[in-house]
Amino acid sequence: MTARTQDRLRIVPVRSFDEACALVDALHRHHRRPQGHKFSVRVVAGVRTVGVAIVGRPVARSFDNGFTVEVTRVATDGTPNACSALYGAAWRSAAEQGYRRIVTYTQDGESGASLRAVGWRQVAVLRPRSGWDTPSRRREGRGTDGIARILWEQTRVDAEPLPPIDVLRHEMRNEILCAAIGCGRPFPLRTGPGRPARYCSDACRQRAHRAQRRPRLTAPTTRPGGTR
Repeated sequence: MTARTQDRLRIVPVRSFDEACALVDALHRHHRRPQGHKFSVRVVAGVRTVGVAIVGRPVARSFDNGFTVEVTRVATDGTPNACSALYGAAWRSAAEQGYRRIVTYTQDGESGASLRAVGWRQVAVLRPRSGWDTPSRRREGRGTDGIARILWEQTRVDAEPLPPIDVLRHEMRNEILCAAIGCGRPFPLRTGPGRPARYCSDACRQRAHRAQRRPRLTAPTTRPGGTR
């Protein structure tokens, strides 16, 4: 077997929830193990496990309709393309079991490239939470407290529409932030067909495209003798 074949990524099942949690404990940088799962998958390179994904019931009650699951944990050792392989496998397995939608979250500042690579789409920006501890239910702080998150999804064609924004208002902002440099203005969430909008107006879209085409300034060179 060649080194190239040994390094090829393969998706294999996880034997138990405890095994999946042990991998999360070893690999994840800011989350602890979840409380349960529907199923889990791992990705291997040769004989070495390089990542794991745990799929369970949605955390948001509005999504927990029996046809939606959530990727609650993805952890890898940094192997290229391992995250994309796990997200793709999680959706394929969920769809084959009859689920119509799968969701997950990334932290603000993460690019989401692994999700886009396998067809997931950005849905909304979630408010940062100060914490999950309340007087009626005491809970320890989490590593994601105070950090905004991005909601992503993958769906079948027969998936039900997203719940109305007013239903999700307790945990989700009904807006996307404009990606144009120097803007960042929020605009209404658009859940129709096609790719989600990234810019709040045509002017912002044109400004962003001009900035991408603009050549980078280079430091002036100095000729011998001190003159430019």
